[in-house]
This record gives sequence, structure tokens and C-alpha cells, in this order.
Amino acid sequence: MKQANNNLLLLELSRKLKELRKERGLTQEDCYNDTGIHFSRIEQGKRDISFTTLYKICKYFDVTIKEFSDGFFESEENK
Repeated sequence: MKQANNNLLLLELSRKLKELRKERGLTQEDCYNDTGIHFSRIEQGKRDISFTTLYKICKYFDVTIKEFSDGFFESEENK
């Protein structure tokens, strides 16, 4: 059960990250060049990130951590 929850969290993280990046018209390479963070690994849902990395991502996109996490599991709530 715990592994399934972790996978779900990683998928939500990847979905939100990809959404922010595309909204701003950025490629994964643009983001990597600007931050040094491998967005492709995160967007594939295969890499968990640290709080520090999450903070850097939020700062890069100029959003708070709360704003970043808003909408997580939205599709589950609508069922």
C-alpha cells in the first residue's frame, strides 16, 4: 500500500511539473540549463526529489510550495 501511495505522489509531482513547464513554453533542456535539475527524470515519475529540490523548482517557476501542490489528486476528488 505504501509503495502505491509513493508512486501516486510521484505521478502527481511529475504531472504538475510538466504542466508548469509547458505553460511557460520551456523545454526540459531549458529548465536543466537554468537550474541544473534533471526535469526529465522527475517528469517520468521515476525520481523522487528532496525538499530542497522542490523549493528550487518552486522558486524557478515563481510559485509557492502550496501553489505547486494545489490540485494534487484533483482527479481523485472528482470521482
